[in-house]
Amino acid sequence: MENKYYGGCDVGSTTGKAVIMCDSGIVASAIVPSEIDPEETAVRALEEACGTVPELGGYKNLDYLIGTGYGRNEVPFADENISEISCHAIGAHHCNSEIKTIVDIGGQDVKGISLNSDGSVLEFAMNDKCAAGTGRFLEAMSRIFRMELDQFSDLSLKAKKVIPVTAQCSVFAETEVVSLLAKRNPPDEIAAGIQAAVAKRCFTLLKRIGVRPLVTVTGGCAKNRGLIKALAKILAMEVTALTVDPQIIGALGAAVFAGRKLNAPK
Repeated sequence: MENKYYGGCDVGSTTGKAVIMCDSGIVASAIVPSEIDPEETAVRALEEACGTVPELGGYKNLDYLIGTGYGRNEVPFADENISEISCHAIGAHHCNSEIKTIVDIGGQDVKGISLNSDGSVLEFAMNDKCAAGTGRFLEAMSRIFRMELDQFSDLSLKAKKVIPVTAQCSVFAETEVVSLLAKRNPPDEIAAGIQAAVAKRCFTLLKRIGVRPLVTVTGGCAKNRGLIKALAKILAMEVTALTVDPQIIGALGAAVFAGRKLNAPK
C-alpha cells in the first residue's frame, strides 16, 4: 500500500463521525447515529468510511487513528485520544486558517472556542448544565411543530417578525412554545423566536471568550439556516461557512492530528 492512511473518529452523544485522510487530503468520511456502546459507534463510523477506500482494507489497517468526542476513552483501538475542543479548533483551522472563533453546538452541550493563529485553543467556554440551546433542544422543538429537523430549520426564514421565547429552561421553553402555538400565533414567527433564543445563548457564551472574526459554527446545528441567520444578526457579523460538512469537523481535526503524529520526525 503506497499511501499512508490515517483517521479521526469523533464519538458524540447523538452521532459518530469518521474521517479518513492521506497526504493528499480527505479521502472518505461517514456520519452514523450513536449506539449505546461508544465503541460500537466508532466501529460503525469507521467501517462505513473505510468501506469506500478498498485499498485500505478496513480501519484496522490505518497507520494512525485518533479518537475524540465524549466517548473517546471507549475506543480502545485508537492510537491516541485528544479532546474535542482541540480537534474542532484544528479542524476548522484546517478548512480556513483565518477562523478565530468557533461555536460548536453539539447534541448535549454548546462550546465557544477562541483560536490562536496556528489553530491551537486560546480559550474556551462551555455550557453543559442545561439542554436549552443544544441539538437535542432543537430536535424537541421540531417535534412540537410536527416537522423534520431540516424543515424546522428553514421555517423561521419566512418570518416577518420574531415572537420571543423567554423561558431559560428547555422544559419550560417547550411548554411556552406549545402555548404560543395553541393561541394560533404564526408558526414561522415562533420558530424565529426559538432560533433567536438559541443564538442569544451562544452569544452569551462567546462573550466570555471574546468574539473575533472570522466566526464559524461546527456540529450538525451549523446546517440550521435559521439559527445561522439569527446568530449572524445578534453578533452583527457574518458567520463563515466551512468548506466541508460542519458535522465532521471534530473527526477532521482528529485526523489532522493523526497525520501530524504519523509524519513527525522519528
